[in-house]
Amino acid sequence: MRLSFKTRPQHSEWQPIVDMWREGDRIDAYHAGWTFDHLDPIFSERPGPVFEGWTMLAALSGIVRRVRLGVLVTGNTYRHPAVLANMAATLDVASGGRLEIGLGTGWVEDEHTAYDIPLPSWKERFDRLEETCEILDSLLTREVTDFEGPFHQISGARAEPKPIQHPRPPFLIGGTGEKRTLRIAARWADEWNLPGGEPEVLRHKVGVLHRHCADVGRDPTEIAVSVKVKADGDPGAFAELADGYRAAGADHIIAMFEAPFDPARLGGIATAMGPLL
Repeated sequence: MRLSFKTRPQHSEWQPIVDMWREGDRIDAYHAGWTFDHLDPIFSERPGPVFEGWTMLAALSGIVRRVRLGVLVTGNTYRHPAVLANMAATLDVASGGRLEIGLGTGWVEDEHTAYDIPLPSWKERFDRLEETCEILDSLLTREVTDFEGPFHQISGARAEPKPIQHPRPPFLIGGTGEKRTLRIAARWADEWNLPGGEPEVLRHKVGVLHRHCADVGRDPTEIAVSVKVKADGDPGAFAELADGYRAAGADHIIAMFEAPFDPARLGGIATAMGPLL
């Protein structure tokens, strides 16, 4: 299995987050570091401080030197896909080819209202996510992109320089929806992420993903399966749960940490996870 860490960048000053990432970078067991893409705190007291996900990732790419980096996941409603493609290409080059592109529909209504960002219906959000995947893939892999869709029309667009990773940085698509999210993942994802749930939930969702893969003619072994797991409890219990996810089809566990951040917890989780890695 692979092991990564995620820090929710809310209710914290900057330095404790940097300390966590430096420690994760130091511990060889960790494959990648992740942040989130929200403009207000989620699942906690509001209001409060929040660091913006992509600019935070750009800053961290110059602080940590080994781990891969990603936003788990990028809210598709916040940025035009052509702008996001150029951001991703730049960050992949700047980080030496360590970027993972996490993608999701966007969902927090209060954020969209407060910042005057349109939040379409669920159906339209999934339709837009499909367009974004196609546009990103084309801009990051082709010299010139022309695209005509219901939501975006792109003509003679170029994303230069191209990313270091070939053919492009991997796409991670996060979410649980069986009709749209997993179908989009079957077509476009290099990795699918379950944001939470018991191992049996994962086992069922993996089965659905594989059926969508069969429908679109994709080999399911091309898609890694990850699970985000809260890491604020006992490391031994964390590892036991991770083993259950492994048996249910996961090959990547993302340990999620919240403020106040304690870098020592990274070592405890890595030690407990050792036999599974």
